[in-house]
Order: sequence, then C-alpha cells, then structure tokens
Amino acid sequence: MVLAISFLEAPLKFRAPGVTVPIGLGIGRIVFRALNAAEIVLAIVVVVAVVLAGPHPVVLTSALIPVAVLAARLGAVRPWLNRRSDRVLAGEELPRSRGHLAYVALEVVKVAALLWLGIQTV
Repeated sequence: MVLAISFLEAPLKFRAPGVTVPIGLGIGRIVFRALNAAEIVLAIVVVVAVVLAGPHPVVLTSALIPVAVLAARLGAVRPWLNRRSDRVLAGEELPRSRGHLAYVALEVVKVAALLWLGIQTV
C-alpha cells in the first residue's frame, strides 16, 4: 500500500489531464487519510503479534521502528502538510513544500524498516 500510494499515486495524480492543484490536494487528503487509517490498524496488529509471539529483542525493535516512523509522520509531518494545503486551498500561492521531502524520507525509512522486519521474522 505504501509503495503504491506514496511513491506512485501521489506524484502521478498531478500529471493527469485536468487535475488542478486544489483537486489533487483534495484527492490526496482522502487517499492519505484512508492509507493512514489502514497503517494504524496494521501497526497495532503487527505490534500485538510480535509481543504475543515473545520475540527476540531484535524483532521487537524491528517492529517498533516503522511504528515510531508512522507516529512521527502522523504527529508532525501530516499536520504541517495539512496546514499548508489549507492555505493553498484558500487561494494562497506558496513555494514548493519541503514538508513533502520529509514525508518521503520518512516513507523510505518506514519501507526499509518493514523489509528488515520481514527478514528478521523469516
């Protein structure tokens, strides 16, 4: 889900004919709200499964890293991007956002951590 939405859908939607910045932002808000809800549920499932399995500390740490990244992204970066998109939707002309770079960097870390977690549990 993360790879498809964060790295494909998000940047490509603005290249579609007729998609303006306000329309793209509106679509992005809906899509990322749904993705984040699914991520929260899956994060809870992963943590519960890892804790119940009584894992090695390395596996537990590997599970907590993507959860921490998700929490950081939802607690810090998303609100920043939401405030910015509110301003754009209100008609302000703003320079390109660095917040998206922070979001992408955290997504890369999260994907790497999830891959590492998968390797640890094999």
